[in-house]
Amino acid sequence: MPTRVPLYGDLHVHTAFSFDARSYDTVVTPADAYRFARGEAIHLPPLDASGKGTREARIDRPLDFVAVTDHGEFLGEMYHCTTPTSPKYDTFTCQTYREEVGQGASTFAVRLSQANPMRVAELCGEGKDCEAAARERWQAMQDAAEAAYDRTASCSFTTFVGYEYTNTFGISNLHRNVIFVNDIVPDLPVTYFEAPTPLDLWTLLRDGCRSAENGCDVLVLPHNSNLSNGRLFDPTYPGGATIEEEASRAELRAEMEPVAEIFQHKGSSECRNGFLDVEADVDPLCDFEELRPDDDEQCGDKPGSGGMRLWGCTHRHDFLRYVLKTGLLEAERLGTNPFQFGLIGSTDTHNGTPGNTSSVGFPGHVGLVDDTPDKRLGAGTETHDGVINNPGGLAGVWAEENSRESIFEAIRRRETFATSGPRIPIRFFGGFGYDAGLCGRPERLEEAYAAGIPMGGMLGASSGSEPTFFVQASADPGTASWPGRPLERLQIIKGYVREGKVYEKVYDVAGTAAAEPSVDTSTCEVLAEGAEELCVVWTDPDFDPKERAFYYARALEVPSCRYSTYECNELDPASAPAACADASLPKTVQHRAWSSPIWYGP
Repeated sequence: MPTRVPLYGDLHVHTAFSFDARSYDTVVTPADAYRFARGEAIHLPPLDASGKGTREARIDRPLDFVAVTDHGEFLGEMYHCTTPTSPKYDTFTCQTYREEVGQGASTFAVRLSQANPMRVAELCGEGKDCEAAARERWQAMQDAAEAAYDRTASCSFTTFVGYEYTNTFGISNLHRNVIFVNDIVPDLPVTYFEAPTPLDLWTLLRDGCRSAENGCDVLVLPHNSNLSNGRLFDPTYPGGATIEEEASRAELRAEMEPVAEIFQHKGSSECRNGFLDVEADVDPLCDFEELRPDDDEQCGDKPGSGGMRLWGCTHRHDFLRYVLKTGLLEAERLGTNPFQFGLIGSTDTHNGTPGNTSSVGFPGHVGLVDDTPDKRLGAGTETHDGVINNPGGLAGVWAEENSRESIFEAIRRRETFATSGPRIPIRFFGGFGYDAGLCGRPERLEEAYAAGIPMGGMLGASSGSEPTFFVQASADPGTASWPGRPLERLQIIKGYVREGKVYEKVYDVAGTAAAEPSVDTSTCEVLAEGAEELCVVWTDPDFDPKERAFYYARALEVPSCRYSTYECNELDPASAPAACADASLPKTVQHRAWSSPIWYGP
């Protein structure tokens, strides 16, 4: 079996085709975004008199794959409001949209928070006046992806046709990115207007694409559960009147949504300490890039609302670790696990800058909303949150080659990993026969595949022996001008069911915590030492063959300066934003990679 190679990409990218990004003066097109991902320079707002960006941006090293995922909603409306030759260009709606930076985003977004969203009649009539315009934009998105896809033998860059489904019911985040395997796609994106519930989305995509027998295939990638008030992964099954009907809906969900986004520009969705309804010890590493304060209201069992603006209560299902645990309970109840998903990261850039995750010289991700240090380090605006945001993460896959089919199948089988920005390749295998000397052998990866399963897989019932896990991660090598940082530790996180309740444990399995001080924050010199590679074969000391469980691995870099610290250090303290003197704002960050889980079922 091929041991597969690590590929890094971004599957959450917005350009000027998105109703919010364009209102922030982003004029970068899908074609520009793909050029940026391949290493070419593009220009960001503010715009000059000719409408061109005045700040040059360039990625530190090219990505392997990208999907531009502009909002499927309002593609036609945005064409009308930003194309001077459109007969709708001078309507009151479009003039208002163009008047004030960011305000147009809010005006349109409000419609997506309603249970039965309506299009803008002035622009669309009964809808037909926007269909042709939306189709033109959708075709341009497809054309850009096709033009940038490297079909030569070098396989240097892969693109996917995709879009974002922007369900914001109750001002909670139920957003999903929709990714197609090839250029056979529906006539128009299935949006919140046509699919007012996630079940509608999965059903329409299944029936209109996967069941069409014309080569169309599609996956759905939920993201930002940390802004969902528990709604994105709500374990309910509308219309399911029996256990069998609920199980059918759970199976559809698991089939359509094989991975979830754990990290991006708007924070981490892994875990959080302090939930009253979570049985767990404190995990200090759950405090990483959280958006909401520790003392905000907790939802309890029922979902809340308002999370897109950090309003309302916080729910345990805002965080993927606890969603995975709920999946174990649902598997016991239904016989199928609706939340058996792998993990990826991405940026959610609204600048058309996929993979722009460096902590040094970060130019922002939101056009004029964060184009200056004062804005990036400020309190934010009506739609974005300033200094508590971060440069975002990356999606990693283990694939045979850099092609659409190979990457798509890696996502489907959940052989994926996420990083908080660095390129940390993490391997995770499970089985019942790995021996302790595996890390030292040159053929260890061939043996790992042959004797067990990779991340994303399911271990069958134990014959009495404990499962063993092979974990390996390497430090990001960095670039010639910016060396990567060493690794500090490897951890394995376990969730399990015992007597009808779910629990979790975090195990340090390789490396040791860095001694303090680990960083000189005045210069950002990294003081801690670490390893270029960590590898271990670990056996679960608490394994019970009767208990359903999942395991995932976490690789940690040594601590380093947060992007905001790098920025503050470049500013005159006398005129620097208040955040630079705010003792509550973390000065350091511990970047990381997460593997997808491996499940055990008795």
